[in-house]
Amino acid sequence: MAASLMSGLLILCFGEAIMGRLANPVWLTLILVWLFGVLLGSILAVVRHAEHLAVRMGEPYGTLILTLAVTSVEVISISAVMLHGENNPTLARDTLLAVVMIILNGMVGLSLLVGGWRHREQHYNFQGANAYLSVIIPLTVLTLMLPTFTVTTPGPTLSTLQQTFLAVMTVGLYGTFLGIQTGRHREYFTLGKEPEEHELPAGTSRSVVAHTALLAGYMVPVVYLAKQLARPIDQLIEEMHAPVALGGVMIAALVATPEAISAVRAARANRLQRSVNIFLGSVLATIGLTVPSMLVISHLTGRTIILGVQNAYEVLLPLTLVVSVVTFASGRTNVLQGAVHLILFAAYVMLIFQG
Repeated sequence: MAASLMSGLLILCFGEAIMGRLANPVWLTLILVWLFGVLLGSILAVVRHAEHLAVRMGEPYGTLILTLAVTSVEVISISAVMLHGENNPTLARDTLLAVVMIILNGMVGLSLLVGGWRHREQHYNFQGANAYLSVIIPLTVLTLMLPTFTVTTPGPTLSTLQQTFLAVMTVGLYGTFLGIQTGRHREYFTLGKEPEEHELPAGTSRSVVAHTALLAGYMVPVVYLAKQLARPIDQLIEEMHAPVALGGVMIAALVATPEAISAVRAARANRLQRSVNIFLGSVLATIGLTVPSMLVISHLTGRTIILGVQNAYEVLLPLTLVVSVVTFASGRTNVLQGAVHLILFAAYVMLIFQG
């Protein structure tokens, strides 16, 4: 908390002096590492306190708190970078695509590989995974693929009516899913008895109110520091002549890392159900909450937003969705499925630079 608050205070007081020297490669590296590290630390703290609340409340409420907390950070980060400097119409799309690829391929692959290597075969509630994917697939296709094929507006964009429909439909479908997850079919998202005291993270002696206050407190500097991170990211892309999509990937990696740690840790402890709830819930919350937020912001600020993926991603994205359906079609997983997802993630990383 002290590091993030001091960092924000330093930039507030000496921002022009600090950011005015970004043309120097060594200084740029230092500033980028500093801001990225402080932001990652704050986000890890948010996740830590969300996990304390998760243990107290049990599944599926616990994982829901975790995914909503991280998604809120993602919306804040994208909004801050999106409103910085010149209009970057593809930022939201690049970040959403990166989140989907990092989670559905990188995080899923690593979790299943680590869990399968240690426990050979792991089990989860098939009905819960099926419920997640039944919402993730249409939302992903309508958000990231449909705009490429619409003809009402030029390019991979949507008209105002289409954007309104997408935002309302996304919120409505996600709200319906939450009703299923927390009410009518809560049992879909649990698998037997949850581990008890030995699973509790350090610091759970604090009250629920204290963890909630600390969670909110750590998110405050994230709003300001995420906006400041935009300048060194833009400078880095310019200096390296790197693809513009790299900015979205860096934001996605920043917000997905804490959940990835939680998911892999859960799979290693043979709690694959919690791991499934984390990575599938994260993808769903990202699309269900980030997309309408970005559409509203683009309308309020008059900035163009491009959502449709193009070129090689028109193959890789549906392939990822199909493989995910196959992976979560039996209620059991092993190392082979983890390896397949990691190969798809490696293909995504390659296509960022050699698309």
